Amino acid sequence: MATTLEKKKALLLKLKKCKEDPIYFFKEYCYISHPQKGKIKFETYPFQDKVLKALDKYPYSIILKSRQLGISTLAAGRALHLMIFNDNKNVLALATTQATARNLVSKVRFMYDNLPAWLKPDAVEDNKLSLVFKNGSGIKAKSSSPDAARSEAVSLLIIDEAAFIDNVEETWASAQQTLSTGGSAIVLSTPNGIGNWFHQMWVKAENNQNEFIPIRLPWNLHPDRDKEWRRSQDDLLGLRMAAQECDTDFLSSGTTVFLPEVLEHYQNNTIKDPLEKRGVDSNYWIFNIPDYSKDYVVVADVARGDGADYSACHVIELETNTQVAEYKGQLPTKDFGFLLVEIATSYNQALLVVENASIGWSTLQTIQDIGYKNLYFSPKGEVTTETYYDPWSNQSNLTPGFTMSYKSRPMVISKLGEYIDERAVVIQSKRTLSELRTFIWSRGKAEAQKGYNDDLIMALGIAMYLRDTALRYRKNGIDMTKQALNNIQVNRTAYQGGYSNQSVRNPYEIDLGEGNKENINWLL
Repeated sequence: MATTLEKKKALLLKLKKCKEDPIYFFKEYCYISHPQKGKIKFETYPFQDKVLKALDKYPYSIILKSRQLGISTLAAGRALHLMIFNDNKNVLALATTQATARNLVSKVRFMYDNLPAWLKPDAVEDNKLSLVFKNGSGIKAKSSSPDAARSEAVSLLIIDEAAFIDNVEETWASAQQTLSTGGSAIVLSTPNGIGNWFHQMWVKAENNQNEFIPIRLPWNLHPDRDKEWRRSQDDLLGLRMAAQECDTDFLSSGTTVFLPEVLEHYQNNTIKDPLEKRGVDSNYWIFNIPDYSKDYVVVADVARGDGADYSACHVIELETNTQVAEYKGQLPTKDFGFLLVEIATSYNQALLVVENASIGWSTLQTIQDIGYKNLYFSPKGEVTTETYYDPWSNQSNLTPGFTMSYKSRPMVISKLGEYIDERAVVIQSKRTLSELRTFIWSRGKAEAQKGYNDDLIMALGIAMYLRDTALRYRKNGIDMTKQALNNIQVNRTAYQGGYSNQSVRNPYEIDLGEGNKENINWLL
């Protein structure tokens, strides 16, 4: 029988091994709560062991994961190991809500409660939001906010489901003071579209542009999952949500307005470098030079002027609905007006459409002062868009530019969505595609993701909306006018002009009597 001294020595050896090898610690002494099996030993999978080794080796880890791979539990175990075997180590768990963050503390507590007595340090604080040991180490749960980590001396920061936390970049910035002195961070999440802080950090990590080590964990790493399981997730969650929860694919996840697979079609088939980059800022990109047998429309969105957005315009060739040129920059409103006139003039005196909200009036005034004739006017009040193209409409009911309102904006975006989903508009600019990728649904409204712009999107949306409304009615009106004029036959007598019993050579020139004539070709 072993003596007391020998037992103590054996425990010390086990304690040392637990400290040196977290995987041994988990598999031998930790228990977790399984949703179906209840309390079970924490038997880590091979892929989890690799993750643990990476967490030990690299202070900053960013984990792009599938659902239900046990990574949050792994992070909880990593926190418990740090707390037990080190003095004065503070772990801060952040998540979208306090309840979610508290769940990670609960995982730590469950493991702690089920440890053998010789492995358990005494707890001096134990509640739903925190667990603190006598050695000064502990864990605290908080919902993410700009000040969540500001006053904390953080040794390990765990941010769970980081892609779904608003303003997480501010939380991260506030934590840097303490982390920079030797702390570590585990940032984990399923994807939630592109452009958010988590996606940005992941891309930079992949390109070795920050301190994070990227760890991608797709669904098929789990030994109990096969293709049949993956197909079942499509049925249970729907295609988009299943892609978000299982595939670690940023493009297929999130609440983007435009379908990722359609945007990939554009990326692979129509996007190209411009033929020329013109303008004082080189931001006027030309993809196709003017063809004088084609009709064009130039549609512009004017920046507010606060530096946060851009003035933008597209040149659309109407027959094939192709984006042939584009501008995105921060020119002064007057200079932007001069540029728009220059662009519209070069593209066959194109119809020039400028959104007239707020600062847009300054650009419109410049265009009118120059005297550009083919400027778009929209109806005032609740009059329908088609009225502009009614040859008999009252011009006093029209106002320069396109009026974007709370009623027209959803219709503009919806129409753009139809054209993009059907691949019925040819997009050639990578700047436009980049905006489309970060255009999301937020609280029921389609808008640019925080930190991004939608100026090119709105200009393109107006172009597509007008194509299906005002421009269509304009074409119908022209066709009707041509038909009416072609039916006009004016017979001149010798008294009227010397061509007795002959049709007038120009069917659009009519005799008003008493020697007065008028060419009505202007109606076209």
